Amino acid sequence: MAHVVIIGASTGGLPAAYEMRAALGAEHKVTVVSNTPVFHFVPSNPWVAVGWRKRKDTCFDLEPHLAAKDIAFSAEGVTEIRAEDNQLLLGDGLTLDYDYLIVSTGPKLAFDEVDGLGPEGHTESICTIEHAEKAYESWQNFLKNPGPIVVGAVQGASCYGPSYEFAMIVNRALRKAKIRDQVPMTFVTAEPYIGHLGLGGVGDSKGLLESEFRHNDIKWITNARVRTVEAGKMIVEEVNEQAEIIKIHELPFNYSMMLPAFKGVDCVANLGEEAVNPRGFLKVDDFQRNPKYPNIYGIGVCIAIPPVEATPLPVGAPKTGYMIESMATASVANIKAVIGGQEPTTKATWNAICLADMGNTGAAFVAMPQIPPRNTAWMKKGKWVHWAKVGFEKYYIYKMKKGSSDPVFEKYFLKVLGIGKTK
Repeated sequence: MAHVVIIGASTGGLPAAYEMRAALGAEHKVTVVSNTPVFHFVPSNPWVAVGWRKRKDTCFDLEPHLAAKDIAFSAEGVTEIRAEDNQLLLGDGLTLDYDYLIVSTGPKLAFDEVDGLGPEGHTESICTIEHAEKAYESWQNFLKNPGPIVVGAVQGASCYGPSYEFAMIVNRALRKAKIRDQVPMTFVTAEPYIGHLGLGGVGDSKGLLESEFRHNDIKWITNARVRTVEAGKMIVEEVNEQAEIIKIHELPFNYSMMLPAFKGVDCVANLGEEAVNPRGFLKVDDFQRNPKYPNIYGIGVCIAIPPVEATPLPVGAPKTGYMIESMATASVANIKAVIGGQEPTTKATWNAICLADMGNTGAAFVAMPQIPPRNTAWMKKGKWVHWAKVGFEKYYIYKMKKGSSDPVFEKYFLKVLGIGKTK
């Protein structure tokens, strides 16, 4: 009997667990370890932060749904990966042995890299459901005392779509509240231009998103290094192509949401330099295996992939849901092959597909493959994208409750976008 353990139970770990259980026979054991007993649909967090969703709309308890598929579960989290011993030290002090390990932990949020950043400082976050709920509390107070808003992503961030979404959702919420005229908005990002998205742009994403910002009176600062955040004030250094400071901005705000840079979580980062990169992300080969520990596989935000291109400030490459799901499918297929005495042969589909909500409209981006040059660089805008994202939220949560082992992102996105199946 082989024991496959999966660390993490979000949009990478949970589908991987369902796919692994479907792929392996009953004689093999599958266990999920999470640091929370609850699944929450992260893409809904921008809506939660303005009160358009509640926790009950986007979250559910993991244990009963995993148990229904004969998948063991622990919500104690992992303190240490003892890779030499094929063992995990859990948060309650107990140990868990494994034969194969899938790491899908997500990132460590590096708020500490900018003084005053984050929910413990002076800005909000939408990275977790708890952060989004706190952001909504601050939002309610803001509505009583409106003023300038600053939204964006700091240097080293690698997930830009939610910051654009949040800016446009806030813009829409302010218009609905009839106070948009009282709220100057500034978008601050380390990207070299609006619409870069960590992808070097997708089609005319630069023109589209700049146009949206202009039409909605949102100013922006690119090549922006956030130096420090104080109560009600952000100090931002704007740099040129040589990363030399050309201007220092003092931005007042009554409300701010800034996405942080990511790092590897402690249990992964502590695996050592042969296994992880300098930021603590897990190294993987073409088959999602770690080169130091080949029985450890990595999927999602926790893995190391290089930036798409050199930029004046650090701009990481995103790992979107479609891509993460394809990593999970590849990891499952390769572990099954190895258990059966064969060599791994399955590679993930490194395509970036994103539905970005903009309040009452939206934009869809497709980059196939993620790293240029691409076979497909496709982009469309319209109200249908907003409704497609709403539909996908409900579809995905339903599928995860049901325990579906189907590739949910691929089935939904390719059908809605009408692109056709990719190899």
